[in-house]
Amino acid sequence: MKLTTDQIQKLYTFTRQHYVEHYDLQTELVDHLANAIEEQWQENPKLTFEEALQKEFKKFGVFGFMDVVEKRQTALSKKYNKLVLKNLKTFFTIPKIIGTIFSIASVYVALKFWQKDYPIFQTTFVLLAIVFFFGIIYNFQKSKKQTRLSGKKWMFEELIFRFYGMSAFINLPIQLAIHLKGDNYANWLLLLISFFIVLLVLVAFIVLILIPSNAEEYLKETYPEYKLLTETL
Repeated sequence: MKLTTDQIQKLYTFTRQHYVEHYDLQTELVDHLANAIEEQWQENPKLTFEEALQKEFKKFGVFGFMDVVEKRQTALSKKYNKLVLKNLKTFFTIPKIIGTIFSIASVYVALKFWQKDYPIFQTTFVLLAIVFFFGIIYNFQKSKKQTRLSGKKWMFEELIFRFYGMSAFINLPIQLAIHLKGDNYANWLLLLISFFIVLLVLVAFIVLILIPSNAEEYLKETYPEYKLLTETL
């Protein structure tokens, strides 16, 4: 016996009812459940669809699909972090490293010149935090619009456009604005601060602009079915 189209749709509904929001994970679970139900029917054809479904669902334990969701989130988060690191490394290899060194040197000179002018020092870091904040909001809204158009949520797409660790990019410039009071800092400290500021801006550029601008390519690499679905829209 094979599942009907209506029964397949019921499996999708079942996963959503058990807090699986993302289409990619829903599809994986539906495929697993469908195969398991058909195997049960081979052994016992008298089982109803609901009986076979509940029997298979019990195998996931008291937390249901939550363990599966968490494992997928962990795996895709690692994939995303590797993607960020891969892009970041390009700024420390030829030819981009020339621009990186120039940026660090420029920030160092600016800090050296303005280190005693606390209001300018403070305003610069606050402006950085504001830019990061609006970048996060823009990507969040873009993700919501994409989900609304497609009617489907993809876990990796959500990671790309709603990177939850971005709060650090808002907090760090604010902390620098608070704690750097304007003083004669040692050259090595100014150089270190310059390096971290440039690093912060580079990572923000990667996660807010570079990766989101290539999101479709990354999603097609991750999900073979994504290309088929987007082409039908």
